[in-house]
Amino acid sequence: MTIWLSTPETAFLQDMADVFRLFYGDAPIAHGEFSGGPSKEILAVVHRAELRDGLWKDTFSGAGKTLSFSSAPQGRTEVEKKRLRKRQVKLGLYALLREITGMRPAWGSLTGIRPSRLLYEQMAEGKSPEEAAKALVDVFDVSPSRAALLVELETMQRGLRVLPEGTFNLYIGIPFCKTRCLYCSFSSGEIGDGHLVEPYVEALLREMDLCRAMIEEKGMRLRAGYVGGGTPTAIPRPALEKILDRAKKAFPGAVEWTVEAGRPDTIDRDMLQMLRDSGVTRISVNPQTFSDATLRRIGRAHTGEDTVRAFTLARKIGFDDINMDLIAALPGEDLPIFSQTLDRVLDLAPDSVTVHTLAVKRSSKLHEQLHLQGGGQHGLPPEGEALRMTESARSRLSQSGYFPYYLYRQKYMAGNLENVGYARQGKACLYNIGNMEETASVLALGAGAITKWLFDRELRIERAPNVKNIEAYIARVEEMARRKRKLLFSEESGEEASR
Repeated sequence: MTIWLSTPETAFLQDMADVFRLFYGDAPIAHGEFSGGPSKEILAVVHRAELRDGLWKDTFSGAGKTLSFSSAPQGRTEVEKKRLRKRQVKLGLYALLREITGMRPAWGSLTGIRPSRLLYEQMAEGKSPEEAAKALVDVFDVSPSRAALLVELETMQRGLRVLPEGTFNLYIGIPFCKTRCLYCSFSSGEIGDGHLVEPYVEALLREMDLCRAMIEEKGMRLRAGYVGGGTPTAIPRPALEKILDRAKKAFPGAVEWTVEAGRPDTIDRDMLQMLRDSGVTRISVNPQTFSDATLRRIGRAHTGEDTVRAFTLARKIGFDDINMDLIAALPGEDLPIFSQTLDRVLDLAPDSVTVHTLAVKRSSKLHEQLHLQGGGQHGLPPEGEALRMTESARSRLSQSGYFPYYLYRQKYMAGNLENVGYARQGKACLYNIGNMEETASVLALGAGAITKWLFDRELRIERAPNVKNIEAYIARVEEMARRKRKLLFSEESGEEASR
């Protein structure tokens, strides 16, 4: 299927393309008038719009159907007017495509990565969480199930969502893995012979020292630290210990320190004991799946039993806050296989469980297999299987005392679904909440890390990205620090980020 879109609202082309993807996946989208005739292989959509008598008049036509809408311009500032106008256009296109296809996506017309933002937006107008959820159903066609999920999430985030005054979160990126997973699109690489580890660590420590001076100047304190990747535990234990020791001294006082010890083939007793002795309070031991066949298929160099061994060892050493990540809709899996993984996870009883839905990113090996190599040996689960998997996970985790505490979406996710973090009471990850809800300033160190700073007076977020390439980061670390200084000490708006 090829899509042709004709619209006068060219500023919203990308946003309208996101709406098409809710119904037609990765179908190519062209912009302009379509001069051909009717075809099963081409969907031509025409949008007409004009501002007349104080109302926007929008008409959407395609596949023999036409829908017309009228709406009043809204918003106090130009930025807000543009945002609300974009919303009107997206809703109109969504209504037409739902009429054409008969489909109702789980998240309705929402294409953003943080649907909870709309819930909080409605609550800011005085609505209760339940009333806000109903508004999402009525206005954005969000399914009642997903709206209820947001209400549960809001309950878990109470008192945790907004950071205390003068605090920030810290992210430290370790962009190395033992092997690269089939679905991975992160700016990380296989560790290989390890020749880049030492210069990378030295560059990271240098950036850390430079940023410590900035934080001291601003008089801020750390709330939550997070060491991610890649796989931090893939690098030698002394190197990771050096990073943690320097970070704790540079940014003291955190109430939470997380390290992604995600791959069990990088975990042994000495590594876990070092993490414990270094003051790490939370770790991830991530199976993704307990199917050994799937693990081999996606490029993981461990077995399900390796995960059990690593998890059990972490408990013995004293970790009482362990997360496990699962992925729904992995290649070759179905609901029974996913249910077996859930069985094993619930038997182990971690403190939190993150259920990801597979996203086939363009830069991943999986995308290459599916789109460039004839589909690969194993295709993705059939339509609707991802939804059944995530619904099953939600039901079973809820019955076992886990509740959703953060949620985000990505492009190209199976079933246009979501990633959800579930936790027992008192075990919600503070870093995850602040980062995903964008209620925390995040100082981010390392290759590919993106610092995000909140300027509440002007209700905006500014970003300072580090270069992704590891060699470039090592060579340009002083420049990365200068970017942060410019951001942290400037009240002038650069490229405004929507909130």
